Amino acid sequence: WQGGMSFHGGFAGVILATWAWARTQGVPVLRLADAMAVVAPIGIFFGRIANFINAELWGRPTDLPWGVIFPGEAAQACAGVEGPCARHPSQLYEAGLEGLLLGLILLAVVRGGGLRRPGLSFGIFVAGYGLARMFVELFRVADAQFISPDNPLGHVLGGPVIGLTMGQLLSLPMVLIGLLLVWRAQRRPAIAAA
Repeated sequence: WQGGMSFHGGFAGVILATWAWARTQGVPVLRLADAMAVVAPIGIFFGRIANFINAELWGRPTDLPWGVIFPGEAAQACAGVEGPCARHPSQLYEAGLEGLLLGLILLAVVRGGGLRRPGLSFGIFVAGYGLARMFVELFRVADAQFISPDNPLGHVLGGPVIGLTMGQLLSLPMVLIGLLLVWRAQRRPAIAAA
């Protein structure tokens, strides 16, 4: 209840465990990764909805009409605003992008024969999650340990106004690795349908 692991750390653990299990069982690693990637957005969608319901991982202050006033710490007044502070529902942005949109893209890829190219679906998932997360980080409150009066956006690389948050920094390699996996899958001949 006092914090937890980021998605990126959990994802690295799942990759290692999947690779180890697949190697010991003689299962093709990329084909297993493809199958797992196709269903992962479902869990991510419901996980982000749970983040919203639990009022955790909320967004930056906003005056947009869909801003949400979360209970507790998130409702504390923003600079220059009287009363509770409305915030971006960044959890819902993530549910929509990392869960729903990415899931629909992967479904279309699978329906188009994407599983016949080992690594394609996994690569799309990895790159797609990384891109979605990097975008949503623009609306999300950075980790408290990186926020200071001189760095209100919590950037860990770059300056206080233009830079990368820890979430963006951890997602950047995902985008690059995902694109590499897609490129490699497209260069290989497709597996014949059974």
